[in-house]
Amino acid sequence: MPRTARIERKTAETEIDLALNLDGTGTPKVSTGVGFFDHMLTHIAKHGLIDLAVTCAGDLHIDAHHTVEDVGICFGKALGQALSDKQGVRRFGDCTLPMDDTLVTAAVDLSGRPYLVWRADVPLETLGTFSSQLAEEFWRAASSAGAFNLHVVLHHGRNTHHIVEAIFKACARALRAAVEPDPRASGVPSTKGVL
Repeated sequence: MPRTARIERKTAETEIDLALNLDGTGTPKVSTGVGFFDHMLTHIAKHGLIDLAVTCAGDLHIDAHHTVEDVGICFGKALGQALSDKQGVRRFGDCTLPMDDTLVTAAVDLSGRPYLVWRADVPLETLGTFSSQLAEEFWRAASSAGAFNLHVVLHHGRNTHHIVEAIFKACARALRAAVEPDPRASGVPSTKGVL
């Protein structure tokens, strides 16, 4: 079965259309009105090997918060939808990723339980129109809506751009490993029989 999903979400703050294919080639088509965020979503596609199409019209006259958080909600929901009952996936994935001065580890468990551990003291800085604090908001929304555990640890780093980019790349790589089909496994990767 194709592992694809499409989520449309309309609120008073944002209007989002998000589609993904977990078995894609990493093709991004993103337009949120927040340049740096589009750059990060492109990394999710490229490093996660997820075909990702996102359009968002948000209340950017206020700030980028609602846009980033709501896209995170849609991404998490689409991920859960595309994974269906999670039969035959590896379930766990992790990545320790260097980027110049920065080293980040991300670890994922597609457990069916939302939980975010964020041990990343990201310097408060605005990257274009993207507040660096929004990185945590995106991944909190995604892990909550997608019902998966995500642990993010920043080991060290100085440059805010590098730190945020390394986090997105590491999370994408960890998700790629977790959603990958395991040729040796059958059924759901849990002794409970369900995730």
